Amino acid sequence: MSLVTAPVLETENLLLRGPEKGDADAVMTFLRDPIRSAGFGTSPTQGDAWRWFTLNVGHWHWHGYGYFTIVDRASGQPCGITGIWNPVPWPEPELGWVVFEGFEGRSLAYEAAQRARIWAYTELGMTTLTSNIVPSNTRSKALAARLGAQYERTYHNEHMGEDELWRHPSAQEVLG
Repeated sequence: MSLVTAPVLETENLLLRGPEKGDADAVMTFLRDPIRSAGFGTSPTQGDAWRWFTLNVGHWHWHGYGYFTIVDRASGQPCGITGIWNPVPWPEPELGWVVFEGFEGRSLAYEAAQRARIWAYTELGMTTLTSNIVPSNTRSKALAARLGAQYERTYHNEHMGEDELWRHPSAQEVLG
């Protein structure tokens, strides 16, 4: 059962749904892996990872949006997270994505992020989105570019340090 009032979004290979208690282990495993989560924000302890998981639940309640759990239709397993993130002191709403170990190389992050962006534009009424990417995260920068985003500027993110802000095409450009 979802912990939030999030819609279920569908793609060819994925379901995007609100976080459930059963997703916590997969998310916390990702967050505690300092190599895999380096570009996202590592949570070094189980308690820190749990707090981030519940922060996402609270984010949904505060904003009415947050990170969806990405579910692989073929296996039924949580395979990542994507959605719209805008905590204090983010410069503006961000489209973010992560796929978990074992699910890379299948364009799942692209498929999920593309669907989350359409939802943000059509259902939330957002007109623009950014993605905040640490400079060393070449894979996320490549995916942002594939989504049509362009590097706009570098800024200091109090959680991540130096961060690049990538601007996505406008709602009008994406939706036509």
